[in-house]
Amino acid sequence: MNTPSQHLIVVGVDGSPASLQALHWALDQARRTEATVTAVMAWTVPELYDWPMPTAAQLDLATENWLHDIVRAEVPEDELPRIHLRTAGGHPAEVLLDHAATAELLVVGHRGTGTFAQTLLGSTARYCVDHATCPVVVVREPRTSSPHSTLPG
Repeated sequence: MNTPSQHLIVVGVDGSPASLQALHWALDQARRTEATVTAVMAWTVPELYDWPMPTAAQLDLATENWLHDIVRAEVPEDELPRIHLRTAGGHPAEVLLDHAATAELLVVGHRGTGTFAQTLLGSTARYCVDHATCPVVVVREPRTSSPHSTLPG
């Protein structure tokens, strides 16, 4: 049986509203289960980029800073010790699965900042659901209006 210090929840964060909801959901679950949270953000080399091309170290540092800023803005001060921040270069789904290999739970937003925002389930979330070795929770962003508000009455 795992001790509380061994419980790990991995959450993908990319700055999208759904990923912020996923972060909050993961923190709430961590409080309930006495788990720790690893917030993961992946980076990739942009396909179209004006030279000079940033180095991998520069991209990783920029991603670390962005993740740090997001977590500091979203997480109450007393919850910060529960969260570990990790960044890595690579496809977001593969990076998340690597970090979740020993986790009890992987939490992702239903759609991130990818270019195909109109898809019903984002490609990263879909890939994680299909390939993770642990349970996956897909969190939707909050609705801004009732789904019934546009129905004729």
